[in-house]
Parts: sequence; structure tokens; C-alpha cells
Amino acid sequence: MSNRRDFLKTLAAGGLLVAVGPGAVAAGAAAPPPATAPVPPPPGWVRIAPDGSVTILSNTSEIGQGTGTAIAQLLADEMDLDWTTVRIEMAPVEKQFINPGWGEYATYGSGGVARQFPQLRKAGAQARAMLLGAAAAEWKVPAAECDSHAGAVLHKPTGRRLPYAKLVRQAATQPVPADPPLMPRERWRHMGKDVARLDLPAKTDGSALYGIDVKVPGMLHAAILQCPHFGGKLAAVDPQPALARRGVKKVVRLPDAVAVVADSYWRAQQALNALKPEWDLAAASKHSSAPYRALLHEAVQEGGELAVPRNGKAEDISAAHQAGAARAITWLERTYTVPLLAHATMEPMNGTASVKDGKAELWLPTQAQDTARTFVSKALGMAPEAVTIHTTLSGGGFGRRIEADFAVQAALIAREAGVPVKLLWSREEDMRHGYHRPAAVLRLRAGLDAAGAVTAMSLDSASDTLFSYSRFGADKEYSKPFDRSAVGVLLTRNYSVPGFVHRTHTIDAGVPLGYWRSVAASQNLFATECFMDELARQAGHDPLDYRRSLMKPGSRERAVLDRLEARSGWRGALPAGHHRGMAFTWANGTYIGQVVELSVDAASRVKLHRVTTVLDCGITLNPRNVRGQVEGGIIFALTAAFYGEITVRDGAVEQSNFTDYKLLSLAETPALDVAIVDSSEAPGGVGEEAVGPLAPALANALFAATGKRFTDLPLLKAGLRLQ
Repeated sequence: MSNRRDFLKTLAAGGLLVAVGPGAVAAGAAAPPPATAPVPPPPGWVRIAPDGSVTILSNTSEIGQGTGTAIAQLLADEMDLDWTTVRIEMAPVEKQFINPGWGEYATYGSGGVARQFPQLRKAGAQARAMLLGAAAAEWKVPAAECDSHAGAVLHKPTGRRLPYAKLVRQAATQPVPADPPLMPRERWRHMGKDVARLDLPAKTDGSALYGIDVKVPGMLHAAILQCPHFGGKLAAVDPQPALARRGVKKVVRLPDAVAVVADSYWRAQQALNALKPEWDLAAASKHSSAPYRALLHEAVQEGGELAVPRNGKAEDISAAHQAGAARAITWLERTYTVPLLAHATMEPMNGTASVKDGKAELWLPTQAQDTARTFVSKALGMAPEAVTIHTTLSGGGFGRRIEADFAVQAALIAREAGVPVKLLWSREEDMRHGYHRPAAVLRLRAGLDAAGAVTAMSLDSASDTLFSYSRFGADKEYSKPFDRSAVGVLLTRNYSVPGFVHRTHTIDAGVPLGYWRSVAASQNLFATECFMDELARQAGHDPLDYRRSLMKPGSRERAVLDRLEARSGWRGALPAGHHRGMAFTWANGTYIGQVVELSVDAASRVKLHRVTTVLDCGITLNPRNVRGQVEGGIIFALTAAFYGEITVRDGAVEQSNFTDYKLLSLAETPALDVAIVDSSEAPGGVGEEAVGPLAPALANALFAATGKRFTDLPLLKAGLRLQ
């Protein structure tokens, strides 16, 4: 953590610099070497080659969201680049490419743009100013007479023009401006536009490199079998049935797994299937889903840890709740349950590693490069500086690739094999050994006065804290004084609700838990937004009007609801048998509302007709990307709401593949309508924000259709079927 704090201090003092050109040196350094001398790659975000081509580096793992293109749009506008010359690459895992919002090189929390927007703008503006200064020096004119356009500096009085490629060496010697002017919005040519993603051509023609595609000279392949029961250890295994097979080179024992190394993945997996490992289950989890769920239900009836926001006081929160409760004449109560969920990425966990001469090199589809390097170095007994991470594309992430388990395994297996090794988990291993979204039970109680207005409200949520498991428990400290991973955003962030308290109850789950797309919002919003509908009906109000009455007049959230009302046709007549439900939230700087339109037949078959989404995510760098992320989040959330459930028996996951962990099909997917509010506010997140409100909007629509409250996910258990 000290390294993160030191980095943030440095960042606050000087901002991020952009070193331009392979012929450039770091700004403020000595004069560049002679042109004949080899020049090392610069440490900056943008590299301009002698032919004018531009490489923009991205520090955000590409897991399908297109953030690299958005970063390129941002820097291209601030530097005034010619977009036709731009390409993107992943930045090396080095200090200058740390995401300043997180203080580490990682991709999560919808922070690829939102958490570094001002710093990247400043970096681009600094580089542009230095290029203008270099041209002014070349022409011996005042810098104020110079401007830029599409990758060149122009001398306004004479019309002279110098391409950036001719100025990179001189620009590197210019003083770094502390507070350069940013490109005014009226001059943006790329931000705010539906620019085609720069990563799509390679994905289309098959040249894109995912982790599963990595090839290293002399590489072997590994398959792995981990103890089915969490916490169990490998007791013994006879390697001979595997070693006797063609192409098998080695059987590697790990503390809780056995791996086979062979000259192809197929041979490694087939040989692995021939092994009969013995497991030591003395310390293994004995947890099963049904009794664990009962424990959660019991917990929410008891007192838990009070969630206290920053600058808040526990005694003030408790006093306000007690005062409001004393004024209540009736109480409304509802309990909601959500299960464990898998990430279920299309590309299973994998990693390629080479360990030799006291150093390690890994090629990983990862969301957390710093985390991977830290734990690989610990496992190998090396300094972090001895571990090099190369980031590949990822076939889905959703938070699963924040973890470093597969990276550590690949490194340990490669060290034992003595050659580079690509480790690939089978689909069954991937499903059974994930870091799951916590199962939770949530109990809401509201005290009401004679008019049906809320006087006090409480939310008791029981689950296990993911901080005990994620990153091998390195963040356990954040679970105290209350489990922040179970709270996420307090209800009062969205609404003015008097006397509100949120208490968390931490109950050991016995299986690994981790960050799942939208984290606490995926469980809490199902409860709170369904309950808000009940409160609206109790007060005799329209659900949308009721929410609006709890928001500040003139606020961004009210504007989103107004737009949602119009866009969804909330007041309009519906076709016969159609019904609507809605939900709203704020997350990661973004306000978002959703309306689900559906119908239900006599056989409980649900037809999803339309999902309307309106969001204010601040400045939108690439609207096409935003719409794509929202649409993907909706489909992800629909899968979870209808089908998603991981069950556990004696500490072992029972599901194994997509046959018993079903995903939403294309035929079941409704029409998706996404509207983005034009905004000049700071960018917010878009990767996770559409997930949380979908399930309650769906459940509220089902209530409108059936008159029944659905409080237990997935809906499949209630006999509902999609058509």
C-alpha cells in the first residue's frame, strides 16, 4: 500500500507525462543521443514513429469492453493526432502506467477511463504543448503563433507546417508545462464519436492474441486437476498412468492439485484423466448450500455490524433510526435471497510461464497485472522486479481475472518442468474452482406513518466477505469495521430515506468468493429496488413517481428518470398482456434507470419484449462502446436472474459446464434500447452499471404481470421459463 500512496503523491505533484516518439527521451532529461545511436523505447503513453504512425499505449486489459480505444480517442484529441495513423498496444507493467484511481496496474471497478480521465487529458495536453514549443523553437517564433492539426504543428501567420514525427526529439527537450491548456470540447474530433474499435480487425481476422493462443518457443502444455473440495490438499498420486502415455513429460504435484505436462493440451488432459489422486480432506470445507442458506436467514434476524459512511457517526445513524421507528404505526417487511454465481467466462483460466535464471516471464489474460506479479514472485521466491507480465486479450473477465491463482499455478508448473509451459484449465475446472459472487440473504423493514410515508428503514444483509478470499486474502483489512464488499453503495446515495440503517452479517461461506460484475449491487439492488416498488404501492404512488419524489429537484438522477419515463413510454398504453417494471441506481459516477417490458402466459412462460435503459455517465468518449457495454451487462444480468446458481455440497461445487450452468440464448434476448444523456460531467463507469438494476426491474415487471412478489433468485426455481 505504501507504494500506491507514494505513486499517488508523485502523480498529484506533476501529472502523467507523455513521451513522444521512439527517438524521444523522457521530458526534462539530457539532450537526445545522436541519430546513429540506438534509442531505447520511451516511457510515455504515445509513440510517434519517423513515418508518422502513432502507437498509443493502454493500461486497461481488453476483456471485451473497448476501453483501449476510448483511451486512444482521449489522447488523440488532446494531442490533436490524425486518427488514421493511430494503433493501440498494451502498456508494459511499469510504474508510469499505473491507473491513478486504483494506485495499481489493474482493470476493475469500471475505472479504465473514469479513474484516470483528468490525468490522461493532462498528459496529452503536456505532450501537445511540448510539440508546439519544439516547432516554435525550430521556426524561431513565439509559441502563441503555433497551433496543431491532425498530427502536425501549424504556424498560423505563414501557414508553415511541421509533422509531429519531425519534432519528437526536440519536443523531448522542452520544459514540461505544469498546467497546459486542455483541448476545448468544440475542437474534439474523436471523443464523443462512435469510433470503430481499434481491436476489432484483429479479432475479426483471427490474428488477435488471447491467452489461450500464446505460443512460446520450446513450450509444453499443462492440464490441471484441483481438489474438488475447497481447502483440501493433495495427499498422494501415482504418476505412472500418466507418464506411460505418449507425449507426457512430467507430472507436477502442487499443494492442492496435480498437473500433467505434455507436448499438447489434448495429451496432457487425457493423461490427467488417467490419474487417481488421493485427497486429504481433513481441513476441507464441509459447507453445503441448503444449511448455509439457513444460517444466512438466521443471521439477518440478529444485530450486525452497522455500515457507517465516511464522515458519518454510528450514534447519529442509530439515533435517527430509533426516532423514526418510534413514529411508525405499521411496518412492511420482506426478505430476499440470491445464490452463489460463477463468472463463466468463455475463455477458461490459463497462463503461459517461463521460469529460468532467477527470472520469470508470464503471458496472461489478466485484469490485475500487479497482483499477478506480486503473488508469482512470492510463490517463486523472487523479487517482483524479476517477474515480467505480458498482457494478452481475455475472453471475458467480469472480475474473475483479478485473481492470481492461475498465474501462480502456471509459474510453479513451468519451474518444475524447466521449460515454458502453457497451463489451460478445462471447462469443468473453470466452473468448479471460481471465485464466486457471494450468496446473500437481505431483510428489509420499513416503518410507515398513517399516510404510508417511510419514517425509518433497515437493511440487514448476510453473506460472507469476499475480502477473505480475493487476492489470497490480501485485502482482509477492508472487511472491518464492516464488510464494505457487502454494502457497496448505501440506499441513501440514491434516495432521501429517513432513519436508514444498513447492518452487515459475515457468515463463512466455505468456498472462494470474489469480485463479480457490479459486486454488491448485484445482490443489494435486487432487494432494495424491489422493496422501493412495494413502498410506492403502499403509499398509493406510481413506482417511477415515488422514486422521483425521493430525489433532489434538478438533480442528474431526476433527469435520468424523466428521460426514462419518456423513452420507455411509461405512461403510454401497452399491448394486451404486456407489463412493465423499473429500477434505478447510481454506481461509479453513473446514474442509470431501466424499464423491462414483458408478458407471462398461463404456463408461466415469460416473453421478454424490451429493456429500455437511460444513463448519464458523464462525458461519453465512445457512445458505441457505452451502448455495447450496457447491452452486454443486461444479457449478463438476465442470465443470472433467470438461470444463475452455483450450489455446493460438502465444500464442492456441483455444476461443471454450461449444461448445468445455463446462459441466456440469443432467442431469449429482448430488444435492447439504450439512451445516453448528453453530459459534461466527469466520466463515470459503464462496464458494470447495467447489471444491478436489471433483476429488480424484471421482478417488478413480473409483479405487474402476475401480482406475485418474486424474492428468490434465480427465477427458474419459481417455475418461470423464458420463451
